[in-house]
Amino acid sequence: MAHLLDNPETWVLVAFVIFIGLVSKKAYTAITSALDARATRINEELEQATGLREEAQALLAQYERQQRGLSEETEAMLVRAHRDSDILVESGTARLNEQLRQREKQALQNIAYSEAQVMNEVRAVATEIAITAAAQLISENLDKTQAEILINDSISGLQNRLG
Repeated sequence: MAHLLDNPETWVLVAFVIFIGLVSKKAYTAITSALDARATRINEELEQATGLREEAQALLAQYERQQRGLSEETEAMLVRAHRDSDILVESGTARLNEQLRQREKQALQNIAYSEAQVMNEVRAVATEIAITAAAQLISENLDKTQAEILINDSISGLQNRLG
């Protein structure tokens, strides 16, 4: 064993082992602290990602509630629009029917008025024709003495009526 201690390679090996031991202790500390820092950073990022995920889920839930609310509001608006259109159609139909009844009534009144005018015109023409025919018959068939008797009878009948 003595020659082992005299061999310079042995001392190089011992120095190398001591050097590796010292370096590895410091390297181990540096590596573990770097790994711990990285683990801490990864945990913080995971917590931040979890917080962002929860916030995104809350926003999604809020948007879904709003969307359901809008869908319900849209349905309610459609129901109101259908109901309003039905009411407008009914009131329009009622007004149209009333206007038609009024126009029919007015047309019937116009027809009755026109009939009365035509009847009055026919009576006036018939009266003129009758008077003309009577005058012609009287002038052709009545002599002067008969005419004087008729005139006197008419005058006395008129006095009886007035008096």
